[in-house]
Amino acid sequence: MSEKMLLVDELITQIKEGKYKPNEKLPSENELADQYRIPRMVVRKAYEQLQDLGFIFSKQGRGSYVQNRKQQIPLILTGNISFSEKMNELGFDFRSQNVCFEKITYESDIYHSLKVNLQDEVYRISRLRIVDGCPIALHTSYAAKSVFPQIDRDGPGITSIFHYYKTQGYKEFTSGQSQLSVVFPNESERKILQCSNLIPLLLLESLCMDKETGTVLEVSRIKYRSDCFTYLI
Repeated sequence: MSEKMLLVDELITQIKEGKYKPNEKLPSENELADQYRIPRMVVRKAYEQLQDLGFIFSKQGRGSYVQNRKQQIPLILTGNISFSEKMNELGFDFRSQNVCFEKITYESDIYHSLKVNLQDEVYRISRLRIVDGCPIALHTSYAAKSVFPQIDRDGPGITSIFHYYKTQGYKEFTSGQSQLSVVFPNESERKILQCSNLIPLLLLESLCMDKETGTVLEVSRIKYRSDCFTYLI
């Protein structure tokens, strides 16, 4: 293992064990270089990686400080209640922001999953989930106009898709087959989720159906910041 990675691992351990507290200033590059008898450039690269990983932040001309990492949120990935309801039950300061609404061009997997034909209109609705001021997840739903006739009008105002279902007469929901995978954020996702390219995202892809009729209500793709959650399945 390289000197840089050894130092990164050592500092992460010290931060997790509480040697350095949230918002506490870390030793200077020169101090760590002398302490570990390594080049200052190695310390600089280690600090850069720790910043990318979300463990520290820097202040111009003042040094590096320990990031006040949010308490990880226990998140149940299955169930039939909305993300908003889950966060409220857990007592978090939560809000949901509609960040994208648009009609999509034909995508075979989306149309097939929704069980709609080529002539149907399908819309993408994306909501940014924010807890304690920190963006933690990006939830994208795909819904068909044949199921929600007013979706083209209502879409820009949707912040909770489950609440929207209920306003349209669907009261009980069930999940279809779900798939979990790990992906890394692209440039736009890094910007909106305020995370680096080193923080993986957990991608949950699933269907939501009306329990009574079996009608597919949406195809859902949710990207969770892995550094903000613990997962209960």
